[in-house]
Amino acid sequence: MTAKTVALEFHPLRPDLYQELHSRPFQVLPSQARVSHIAVLTTSEQRNSQFKHLQSLHRMLGQPWPEEEVTCYEQTFDQLRIRREVHLEFTAYTFTNLAPSDAEPFEETGISALPHGWLEQLEGIVVAAFHIDVSPSVEHARNEPAFMRRHFEGMRLIGSSPQEGAARVLGTFQLHSDNFGRFMVLNYSMSDSQLGRLVQRLMEIETYRLMSLLALPVAREITPVLNDMDQQLAVITQALADNEAQNEQTILAKLTHIAAKIEAFRAHSTFRFSATKAYHQLVLTRLEELREDEVSGHLTISEFMTRRLTPAVKTCEAVSVRLEDLSRRVDRTSDMMRTRVELAIQSQNQQLLSSMDRRSKIQLMMQHTVEGFSVVAITYYLIGLLKLALDSVYEAGIIFNKTLALGIAIPATLALVYLSIRVVHHHFIRMARRQ
Repeated sequence: MTAKTVALEFHPLRPDLYQELHSRPFQVLPSQARVSHIAVLTTSEQRNSQFKHLQSLHRMLGQPWPEEEVTCYEQTFDQLRIRREVHLEFTAYTFTNLAPSDAEPFEETGISALPHGWLEQLEGIVVAAFHIDVSPSVEHARNEPAFMRRHFEGMRLIGSSPQEGAARVLGTFQLHSDNFGRFMVLNYSMSDSQLGRLVQRLMEIETYRLMSLLALPVAREITPVLNDMDQQLAVITQALADNEAQNEQTILAKLTHIAAKIEAFRAHSTFRFSATKAYHQLVLTRLEELREDEVSGHLTISEFMTRRLTPAVKTCEAVSVRLEDLSRRVDRTSDMMRTRVELAIQSQNQQLLSSMDRRSKIQLMMQHTVEGFSVVAITYYLIGLLKLALDSVYEAGIIFNKTLALGIAIPATLALVYLSIRVVHHHFIRMARRQ
């Protein structure tokens, strides 16, 4: 019987949400395989070129090539398995050589089966590149450390027995003469599916470990500059605390310069520091999934990561926190400096207002003085006009004492002019008070 289809309205992204959990399935590996894993930092343009480069590999092998890019692509051609995973910052390639071989470990690798010259033309910056030799456990390999060490060029080994002793994993977390890292997995009792999951976790641990450490050079580059800016800010803050006479414009220019450099550092490093924290958390999760048992004489992978990787990540986190703290301190110091400048401006404005008040009083006194002269001048001109009018009337035949008339008109005109000016003056005062 088939399930009955229900006519409901489904979210358009629902199939993608289901598929996301199955986008990167674990590989199934036999107990003898040689795996090479390469993680390449890529831009969007390089990613398109890489996909075309992957298509060219299929043509070289005489196989049909994929037409559309997917998050995880895996294909097996006879004894060569190709896997390509697209991540946010990088693209990971896994080449698995499944051909039976009697060669010593790492004499043949996953990239040995690739066409000559194809890998060299891969675009992007390689961050992680390492080989994993997977083989069934043999008694002398289990009990003879020298047998294991010679395949790692005499370097110090780090290893454990994951999954409660079902396998043994050894590595150095160093670059070897071929510029690749190396891991060896000896299978005791794991199935092919379990072995594939174990190898996948190893690849993710090493890749995410290296990706998390990309922020460490940035942190080391920023730290000396932060020390210098911290010292400058301490000097400025102490001068403000001591209320020393300072050139406010110079201090504000210094604070602006420090703030600009901090913001530039934050823009350059915030994503990198956040990515480091996320990658480190992924590494810790994968280490827990290994469920390691200690191998006598060797550090476990978890112990090695705790001793070496965690301090580096903490350094990056400390620098990130310090950037944020320094940014807040610069803002607080700038606020104090602006407050100091505002108080100085208010003091200057108060002095300016006092000076303007004094000038206004002087102008008022001068105005009163001018008003007195104005009354006399206006009266003089009015009397002159009145004299002309009296002369005209007298010549018209009206006989009167012109001198007496002018004598009486002078004080009367003077009083009238004075009162008129005072009325106008009080009118303007009332207008000013209403405003």
